[in-house]
Amino acid sequence: MNNTGRIALVTGANKGIGYEIARQLAVAGVTVLLGARDAGRGRMAADELAAQGLDVSFVQIDVCDAESIAAAAGEIETRRGRLDILVNNAGIADYTDGAPGKASLEAVRRELETNFVGALAVTQAMLPLMRKAATGRIVNMTSSLGSLTLNGDPDWPFYGVRLIGYNASKAALNMLTIQLNAELGDSGITAVSVCPGLVNTDLSGHRGDRSPAEAAAFPVRMALVGQYGPEGAFQSEGGAVPW
Repeated sequence: MNNTGRIALVTGANKGIGYEIARQLAVAGVTVLLGARDAGRGRMAADELAAQGLDVSFVQIDVCDAESIAAAAGEIETRRGRLDILVNNAGIADYTDGAPGKASLEAVRRELETNFVGALAVTQAMLPLMRKAATGRIVNMTSSLGSLTLNGDPDWPFYGVRLIGYNASKAALNMLTIQLNAELGDSGITAVSVCPGLVNTDLSGHRGDRSPAEAAAFPVRMALVGQYGPEGAFQSEGGAVPW
């Protein structure tokens, strides 16, 4: 049952933290559109959540395919008429990425295309639907690895994690958050970059110290409550993260 009246799209939500974000938003009373590239896996995930009595349905969306994105936006407009929350969660890490001197250029291109350009394309397509809502919230799922400040700090525990493609893609995603807030101004739509920590998922190679359920709680809270100014729009559970 939709107790909040809000409608959310979560990309890359057929597994991992995206699935948990979709589930927890639905538990909070949000109507959730579970976005996934693979139709079979996406429908299965949405059906699992719907079987629990949650208001979740599947929307096919490949963030690297313009036709898929346009079709998803059209479907949401026809079925729902608006969008209140967008969670840009779809993302990849490529294990042929690495330090600038040796990273695979193809890996870097794939990561930038999915993690940044894909999120930008989805946001552009969904903004007209979000403008039809009373207020809107865009949650960009980022990482502290995208912080320029932390990457330049030799005392930072992850200073040695040099993945030029992945880190740069998340830094670019953070720029999207900054510029969205500047562009949207008084529109009632705000954006936030959220770092969930190192999560035990396929993306991290199951090296994370947090379960998807634990890690999803904070992004869900950021999707549902509060607004941050430019200085506080990059958030983790520990507080603001430096750009």
